Amino acid sequence: VQLQASGGGLVQAGGSLRLSCANSGRTLRTYAMGWFRQAPGKEREFVSSISWGGGSTEYADSVKGRFAISRDNAKNTVYLQMNSLKSADTADYYCAAGSYPLSNRPAGSINYWGKGTQVTVSS
Repeated sequence: VQLQASGGGLVQAGGSLRLSCANSGRTLRTYAMGWFRQAPGKEREFVSSISWGGGSTEYADSVKGRFAISRDNAKNTVYLQMNSLKSADTADYYCAAGSYPLSNRPAGSINYWGKGTQVTVSS
């Protein structure tokens, strides 16, 4: 299993970005996938996750109504559409896979992590 995140970059406040996380290894059947982020000097925090079938999603309060998670199991890919970006969203974003829901799982219990993709929001 190899999770590869992409789509990060520099964007102005109020703008949008779409992150992708592709799994190039075996299909993680039944696994939820999601996103965490870590800002400089801060701990890694949960952002969003989606169940295997896509029927259940969860979001951190700080991104509700602005971010949308989705997945395409045929492509082994999960997406994070980020709208109305704020400077507070600046962080390295990491995709992850594990048992749903990911929000209440310690980092050590997450089965798989991808490398981060950097998002910088300028004000």
